[in-house]
Amino acid sequence: MVKQSIFGRIATLAKANINALLDQAEDPQKMLDQMVRDYSNNIAEAESAVAQTIGNLRMLQDDYNEDLENARNWGNKALAASRKADEFRAGGNTVDAEKFDNLAKVAIQRQMAAESEARGAEPTIASQEEIVERLKTGLTQMKDKLQQLQSKRNELIARARNAAAQNQMHDAIKSIDVMDPTSEVGRFEEKIRREEAKVRGANELAASSLDAQFESLEDLGEQTEVEARLAALKASASNQAANQSAIEQN
Repeated sequence: MVKQSIFGRIATLAKANINALLDQAEDPQKMLDQMVRDYSNNIAEAESAVAQTIGNLRMLQDDYNEDLENARNWGNKALAASRKADEFRAGGNTVDAEKFDNLAKVAIQRQMAAESEARGAEPTIASQEEIVERLKTGLTQMKDKLQQLQSKRNELIARARNAAAQNQMHDAIKSIDVMDPTSEVGRFEEKIRREEAKVRGANELAASSLDAQFESLEDLGEQTEVEARLAALKASASNQAANQSAIEQN
């Protein structure tokens, strides 16, 4: 039962579809980490159980080989006793001949018992050998799955880190995007534009004030010239009248 349970667990884990499990997971990375731990623990546990199963098989094989060796030894002893009995019988010693024949029979009985033990162990050994091979195959599949899990986990972690780095980069670019009116730079630029507009307004106001002053100066200069010309005209007329009066008196 224990061996079958171990084998069933190995077969189940070896057949696990990693991609399907990941699709069902809320956090694939955490699930992969847990699966790697579970697989590693199960592999270690299964390796210990398989090692024990192999050890048990080797003990059965040792007992089987020992039974075969015992059968051969008892067969040799039976043969030796039978030959000794034949020698005594050829020499006319029937008592010793009978004695060694009896020994040969005992040896044959023990040979048969050893052979029976060996034959009885053969099905069990064959079954255990099959189980061991299946367990070894299952362990190999588990180790392959573990490598897949580790590769998948490493790939996923790398992709997650890359995605996080790209998000950070996008956030950084967005924060300094001068075309984004909601960014700090956009608000600062808007403030500068307002200050520049204020300066232009002040300059225009100052310019209009200077133009008015210059216009008033020009008006004042024109008026002064008019007054001067009027005074000159009057002076010229006065001089002409004086000259005319002087001519008439002469």
